[in-house]
Amino acid sequence: MINSISDTTKLRDHNHSDSIHIAASSHPHIHSEESLRAVVNRLSRIEGHIRGIKAMVQESRPCPDVLVQVAAVRGALDRVARLILDEHLTQCIARAAEEGSIEVEIEELKAALDRFLA
Repeated sequence: MINSISDTTKLRDHNHSDSIHIAASSHPHIHSEESLRAVVNRLSRIEGHIRGIKAMVQESRPCPDVLVQVAAVRGALDRVARLILDEHLTQCIARAAEEGSIEVEIEELKAALDRFLA
């Protein structure tokens, strides 16, 4: 838990209500600034990569070249998902277990994984 004012600058408490979710989370998710920055940076690179693919299509570049880039973006998105899942398991699930709400958190994770893997 947060032990000092400096700890509050290292951690960001966010309720995932500002993003698209079907079910609201049962507790606030607290992630380190470093972790958030890593995910956001990866997503920014992916966003730039997608703009590059769009330009390739607009320039009528060869389909195989475009498909290779699409595959690269899919792989990058999968790596971001793994980072988020790892953070969720090591931080959010562990915190829910400490707070006694592990069952709810596991059900929410199962629902999210069902949508992710579909």
